[in-house]
Amino acid sequence: MTLLRGADLQVTYGNRTVFQGLTVTLEEGERVGLVGVNGSGKSTLMRILAGALKPEAGEVQVRRGAKITYLPQEPEFPPGATVKGELSVAQPDLKAAIEAHAALAGRLTGNPSERELQELSALSDRVERLGGWDTEHRARTLLDRLGVKDWDRPIAELSGGLKKRVAVARAILSKPDMLMLDEPTNHLDADTVEWLEDELDALECALLLVTHDRYFLDDLVDRIVEVQPGGGVVSYPGNYAAYLEQKLLAEEQSAVAQHKRERWIAQEVAWLRKGVEARRTKSRARIERARKLMAEKGFQAPKVAELRTVAAPRLGHTVIEAEQVQKSFGGRPVLDGVNLILQRGERIGLVGPNGVGKTTFLRVLLGEMPPDGGTVTIGKNTKVAYYDQHRLQLDPEKTVYEAAWDEELVLLGDKTVALRDYLDDLLFPVPMQRMKVGALSGGERNRLLLARLFLQGANVLVLDEPTNDLDIVTLNVLERLLLDFQGSVLLVTHDRYFLDKVATAILAFEGNGKVVRYEGNYDLYRRLRAQGLAQQPQHAEPPAQAASVTPAAPSASPAKKDRLSYKEQRELDGMEAAILASEERKAELERVLADPSTWTQPSGGGAALQGELEAVTLEVDRLYARWGELQARVEALAQK
Repeated sequence: MTLLRGADLQVTYGNRTVFQGLTVTLEEGERVGLVGVNGSGKSTLMRILAGALKPEAGEVQVRRGAKITYLPQEPEFPPGATVKGELSVAQPDLKAAIEAHAALAGRLTGNPSERELQELSALSDRVERLGGWDTEHRARTLLDRLGVKDWDRPIAELSGGLKKRVAVARAILSKPDMLMLDEPTNHLDADTVEWLEDELDALECALLLVTHDRYFLDDLVDRIVEVQPGGGVVSYPGNYAAYLEQKLLAEEQSAVAQHKRERWIAQEVAWLRKGVEARRTKSRARIERARKLMAEKGFQAPKVAELRTVAAPRLGHTVIEAEQVQKSFGGRPVLDGVNLILQRGERIGLVGPNGVGKTTFLRVLLGEMPPDGGTVTIGKNTKVAYYDQHRLQLDPEKTVYEAAWDEELVLLGDKTVALRDYLDDLLFPVPMQRMKVGALSGGERNRLLLARLFLQGANVLVLDEPTNDLDIVTLNVLERLLLDFQGSVLLVTHDRYFLDKVATAILAFEGNGKVVRYEGNYDLYRRLRAQGLAQQPQHAEPPAQAASVTPAAPSASPAKKDRLSYKEQRELDGMEAAILASEERKAELERVLADPSTWTQPSGGGAALQGELEAVTLEVDRLYARWGELQARVEALAQK
């Protein structure tokens, strides 16, 4: 059944047509990923479908009664909003039903009337239908997993990343028929992205996603809609991997068809040039058909940004070395005796939760922040180019041309190229080069900063979140450039796909100043880390804070038991029964709370039972977590 349809949509910005005659249909329950190059209009289309932007022409039709929840890239909150308040209004109908139930229950006397009992019963049914009594617990669990700890804190005091996390939780709690998310993974670390992926996969609603996270698309969507520059859309069934296969096949077939077309045109042109006598023997229809075909553009491969680097000096024996680096803020260790030797040709990915010290470490290495202890050595031939995640190197008041470089000519290899041509190859045509930097989209500013970075002739690239806001096509270009780069790279990104393709080693920031090095890409790091965690003793004292970055491998794990202890085995054997008993008690409490007579007792039994329900719900979550922990250890031991 059709849930939402946009028909004959048109949007223009100045002289630029974003859409014209665009039609897209979304069905109930399907999961759709919107892809396309930066500037093609993905976010604009999503805003129109969500009702946040009115098109110049066309209309959007939504199934009667359907609830649409839209999460933009930069969420907005009302003045004075708090975390708790925002999550409570995620389901205003449920909140109102619970409040009405509590108000009515408070007014009931020891001998309520039949009408009052019926009204209380109807409110109980409504609460159950809208989501149940433990919504606050669900909200707190979501926030805790997203790293937001302050339930009563004003939204205005939160960082941009925390605001995004609150908005994500609010969107999930709203229980819509369709959830529209524009770059939901921005500001989230890789572990949280994986958790969010599981949360969205468990939802029963339809999904519409704009994201550059290719694993996200591969795991969540069952259809890809590609928004093409100039206004069309092409739909591909399947996930991201299936989309790539279909697109490659379509382009190969188009190229073959174009080759045949060009040969036919050449033959027709040769015939037309033979003169009047030859043409008299042919039909006028053939002449008209040839002229019409020659006037058509035919197949053109989509243009992608061409990122290129300026030649750099050869690295010496020493590139960048850090020894026993210490850094604390307010008594909290961020870097505790960290060692690093960056070698020629290495591409090291820095991973870990937000705020754990990745950017601090880069700034210490670059000399922008002094360490509290330890030393940093930069090689004599080392020339560093630094990509700042906040893009502070770009002046928003300058034009694109002025901000790109300080000279009109750039040397690429053995060829001198005009700066205007270099920018045009980066999808900044001449009219766009006159625009102010402040008017560019996030992805366009990102691409411009990368262009400037690669003109510096550096042999070490230090990149802090370079993948944010880039479209998938440009991400592929950046990946190829880094793989071909002859120098060394330090890279901070939460893009798991990007790290899997690019990284030769992972530097994992694990909190409390501890930093561990893993050889290999992100996928290998995840497997080594999971194996190490599974082999750790469950009730051991926490280890001392790490004094250095050391290569991690399964053999480096501390001494471990070869089996569960007797007590742990008994705990595991009884876990299913314990979970079943807790879930049965939870179901019983929900049934009792739905009974209007519960709330008429003078002792306030309803409120007490609601408190017990919250405690039992927490216990169910704890039991499941412990069960998973013990099972993981059993599986790890079985693989030995």
